[in-house]
Amino acid sequence: MKPLQTSAGDLNADRRADYAEMLHASGDHAQAAELLLGALELAPQWAMGWFRLGEMQETACRLDLAAQAWTMSLKLDPSDRQGAALKLQLIGKGPAASAPPGAFVEALFDHYAETFDAALVGKLDYRLPEALEQAIRKARPGRFGLALDLGCGTGLMGERLRPIVDRLEGFDISTGMLKKARAKGVYDALTKVDLQELSYSGGKADLVTAADVVIYVGALEGLMGTVAGMLADGGLFAFSVESLADGGEFALQPSRRYAHSRSYVRRVLAVNGLSILSLEPTTIRLDRREPVKGLAVVAIKLPAA
Repeated sequence: MKPLQTSAGDLNADRRADYAEMLHASGDHAQAAELLLGALELAPQWAMGWFRLGEMQETACRLDLAAQAWTMSLKLDPSDRQGAALKLQLIGKGPAASAPPGAFVEALFDHYAETFDAALVGKLDYRLPEALEQAIRKARPGRFGLALDLGCGTGLMGERLRPIVDRLEGFDISTGMLKKARAKGVYDALTKVDLQELSYSGGKADLVTAADVVIYVGALEGLMGTVAGMLADGGLFAFSVESLADGGEFALQPSRRYAHSRSYVRRVLAVNGLSILSLEPTTIRLDRREPVKGLAVVAIKLPAA
């Protein structure tokens, strides 16, 4: 997320913060942190400022001071729109979480909604919707009656699905993203919801998709159970994960996204009555010009025994 995107509410504090950003950009991280701390003396209730101070202290390799700043940010904003708890976890100063704060995910995507498509497709070479579409068509040629697009964002996956579905519904946590998706006119219905709290009572779906979504979920047991309940027998679930190469089930990455292991994905699907039809390595996007490796998965819901 772009740093210091809101005002401290104090003109002098804002000026000091701007100068701190200039110093930080020039490589003088410690001095930048000191200057931002001075700004926070003028605006001590500025949760976003404390979060940014933590980032500067982290870059200056002063992890104890970074932890203090992130703890203050979390205290001032318990909903944790900045994701301070995740930063504390990553430096070993906070408990491990099975999912990110919903407010963090919502704020992140609301912030990026206006430039999301151009940045993701144009700059980060995002081709996952195309890869999932091809996997879906290969698994089952033809049309789908009802498709549910989880974490639909601005509708990049929906644009791929629209030609092959009769009814398409999208779900997302971000109001900004849903506004962009609505403007494209590819969905029959759009719903604002945190996928961690998703409760679905509509008709059984022939297809559920989650393109580049479970990276903001962490533990998959709850979501997979929800998806299994959404699907008709024989329905498909097409989704992606970032690959966890170091063993284990899932892990929070420095990007504050989650990566999942192949074995964990297989196990959680099987427990929920979903059988893998295809599981293919893919490149999700670029991150700092490096490819982010992942898996494109299509599973089918088996009839109950």
